[in-house]
Amino acid sequence: MGLRVCLVSPFAWSRPHDVNEHVDGLAQELRALGHEVTVLAPSTRAADLVAGRRALLDGAAADVIALGPALPVSRRSRIGVPVGVRANLALALQRGRFDIVHGFEPGLPSLSYLALRDSHALGVATFLSAERLGYPPGKPQRERLLSRIDALLATSPEVAEAAAIRLPGDYRVVFAGVDAQLFHPEQKRKLIVLEWRPAGRPLVRSVYRELRRLPDWELVLLRTKPLSGRPTIPRTLSGRVSVRTARDGAARAGLLNEAAIFVPGLDGLDRVALEAAAAGAAIASPPGLRAQPELGGAATARLAEDDALREREGRENRKRAQRQTFAELAREHDALYRKLAKRRHATRPGTDDPLSDREWIVCDLHMHTSWSHDCAIEVPDLLTHAETEGLGAIAITDHNVFGGALEALAATTSLTVIPGEEIKTDGQGEVIGLFLTEEIPRGLPFTDTLAAIHEQGGVVYLPHPFDRMHSIPDAATLRRHLDEIDVLEVYNARLLFEAYNEEALRFASKYGLTMGAGSDAHVLQGIGTGALRMREFHDRDEFLVSLRSAQVLRRPKSLLYLQSLKWAAQAKERVR
Repeated sequence: MGLRVCLVSPFAWSRPHDVNEHVDGLAQELRALGHEVTVLAPSTRAADLVAGRRALLDGAAADVIALGPALPVSRRSRIGVPVGVRANLALALQRGRFDIVHGFEPGLPSLSYLALRDSHALGVATFLSAERLGYPPGKPQRERLLSRIDALLATSPEVAEAAAIRLPGDYRVVFAGVDAQLFHPEQKRKLIVLEWRPAGRPLVRSVYRELRRLPDWELVLLRTKPLSGRPTIPRTLSGRVSVRTARDGAARAGLLNEAAIFVPGLDGLDRVALEAAAAGAAIASPPGLRAQPELGGAATARLAEDDALREREGRENRKRAQRQTFAELAREHDALYRKLAKRRHATRPGTDDPLSDREWIVCDLHMHTSWSHDCAIEVPDLLTHAETEGLGAIAITDHNVFGGALEALAATTSLTVIPGEEIKTDGQGEVIGLFLTEEIPRGLPFTDTLAAIHEQGGVVYLPHPFDRMHSIPDAATLRRHLDEIDVLEVYNARLLFEAYNEEALRFASKYGLTMGAGSDAHVLQGIGTGALRMREFHDRDEFLVSLRSAQVLRRPKSLLYLQSLKWAAQAKERVR
C-alpha cells in the first residue's frame, strides 16, 4: 500500500534548479512505486499560482502545488516567508494528510523549514549543499526543528559532516540521482566540457594551456548557474572554445552525451558530474584539484592523449551512474519511508469499548507527597483533598522513592490508587513507572529504567517530555524507544510554557502514542489541575483499555501561585 508523501522545495518550481531536479526525479519514481506524491514549492508563474490555489481548495490533490510567489533564498537571507504563503502551507499540510513530509534544504528560511517545523507527519530532511545551512540561527529553534525530523539525509559525506555541526544526528548519505535514459553515451567526439565558475579561473587557464597542445580538440565552458559571469577566451583559441548556458538536465543532455571528457568546476554541482558520468564521459578530477587547479589541465591532457584510458573510464563512469539513477534513489526512499511508518503505534478505530458500561471518573496521573524531597504534602492530606476535588483515581509518583505509593495503598480511601515512582535516569530526564510493586533505583540508563518498569509488569509513563527547563530525553532517544513508551504525558499543569505541552501533544499524535495528563502537584491546591476523564478501571489492563477513550482535562491555576505555595512549604520544613 502506497503512502501519501509530500516533497517540499524552497526554490521556485518555474525556474531551473539542481534541488528541483532532484525533487522532480524522485517524485516521478516514487509515483511509479505506488505512492501518492505531492510537491510543494513557490513559483514565479501566475498560472502556477492560480492552479495551486485551486488545488488547495480541491483538497491538495495535485502532483505540484505552487503555494505562493518565490522570494530570493540564500544562506545570507533572513526574509521571512509571507503570511499568505504560510497560510497556504498550513492548509496544504492539513488537507493533504500526508504520512511523510520531506523537506529539502531546510537550513534556509523557506517553505522546507516551515513544513518540517509545523507538520504533524513523519519528517525527513535532505541537505544537498554545505552552503545552505545558516538557518535557523538560534540553537533552541534548531533543537525544535531537529526534534521533528525522523531521518536526516545528505547527498555527500562532506555535506553530512557540515550539516551535523548545526543539526547533530545520524545522517544517511544518498546520491543526487540521474536520468540514465536522458543521459547516455552517444558517438563521442573530441570535445571537452568544463563547468565554469568565476572562482575556477586557475582551472580554466590550466586547461587552456593543455588545449594549445591538442589541436584536434574543442572546449565548451558550461555555465550551470545564473549570473556566473562570462569567461575570457584567448584569441589563439577563439575558434575552438565556446561558452554554453544550460541550467537544467534537458538542456545539458545533448552536449554531455557527445563529450569525451568532463572537467568539474571547483565549486560545481555534483549533479552535473553525475550526468557526465551517465553520458559515458571520462572525468578529469584528480585528487588535490581544489588546492592545485593546474592538476586539472594535466589530467585532461592525459585523457585526451590516451584513447584506451578515456574509453575505459567512460564505460566505468556509465556503470557507476546506472547504480545512482532516480529509480534507485526512489527505492532507497521507499524503504526509508516504510521503515519510518512502522514507528507509529497501531490505532484501533471503530473497535468496541469493553468498558463502555463503566462510570466516568477523573484521574490525575502525576502527583507527589512528603516522600518526595521537594514536597510537604502528607499522604492522608493528599487523599482527603483528592476526594474533595472529585477525583476517582490518582497515581502517587514520588521522586525516586516508593514509600508514598505504599502508604497510600495501605490507607482507607474511596480513590483508586495507582502505585508509581518518578525515576531520575542517567542523563536522559525522568520516567514514571505506574502499577509498580517495588522501588526502582535512580541513575540507571534510560533503556534500563524502562526495562525495570516492564519487568514488574508496570506501565511506562513519560512525564513532561519536552520541558526544556529540566533535563529531558533527546528526540533521538524518544524515537528509539517508541515501542517501549506506554503513555506520553501531553498535559502537565506545572509547565512554565504551554508550548512544551503542545510539543508533547504533537509528538503523541504523530506516532499514535497513548496520551496521559497530570497535575504534577507539589501542593494541595495543585491537585487535579491536570487530569484525564476516563472509564473506571480496577487493574493495569483495564487502565490501558480505559486510556483509549480518555479525554484530557485542563484545570490550570496560576503557576506563580502554586509555586509560591511550594516554596513556602519547603521553607517551613527547613525552619522545623
